[in-house]
Amino acid sequence: MVKQLPPIIQVGDVLLSSEILTEKFCCDLSVCKGECCVEGDAGAPVTMDEVAEIEDCLDTVWDHLSASAQAVIDKQGVAYVDTEADLVTSIVNGKDCVFTYYGDIEDWNTHLPIQNCCLCALEKAYREGKTRFCKPVSCALYPIREKNLGEGLTGLNYNRWSVCKMAVAKGVQENLYLYQFLREPLIRRFGETWYQELLEMVDELKRQGYL
Repeated sequence: MVKQLPPIIQVGDVLLSSEILTEKFCCDLSVCKGECCVEGDAGAPVTMDEVAEIEDCLDTVWDHLSASAQAVIDKQGVAYVDTEADLVTSIVNGKDCVFTYYGDIEDWNTHLPIQNCCLCALEKAYREGKTRFCKPVSCALYPIREKNLGEGLTGLNYNRWSVCKMAVAKGVQENLYLYQFLREPLIRRFGETWYQELLEMVDELKRQGYL
């Protein structure tokens, strides 16, 4: 019998919602077409260091941005402070991230083309070896949202969104848990050692009958 898992799990200085360990998730771009980059009423959370990195990439990605996005950046820069006092990437028409563009991409599983998908100009430049910055950590970590809890602690929560419902279905199909799907972004944010501690915590919770 599986025991009731505590709602919060601590690994190092990070407090995780237990849903990150129990919920299955795998992005399905063939269905959503990258909708999370264009829906919503604010940009992606960024740090001041990330803003500096993005500004260094501007000349490289500029030609991939829409004229509207270029106009927004010329007017207010690559980021702004939203109504919740968070620093976020600039957006176009109240929703689209300024760094989005549309193109075709190969499905990682079926290798079939996904047409007219919303993609990230920053990530494109990085994967082509033209820059050293991929994209904001908050983008890579989604649907996990990070929050500074103070006193050196960081909180991670699973942000449920209707546009990701097919990602949940695909996660079940692939038997892939959220912490597994986001392995690379979690390592990028917290390091390889921290992620190994997370895996050891998962193993221990399984031994104790919580998972």
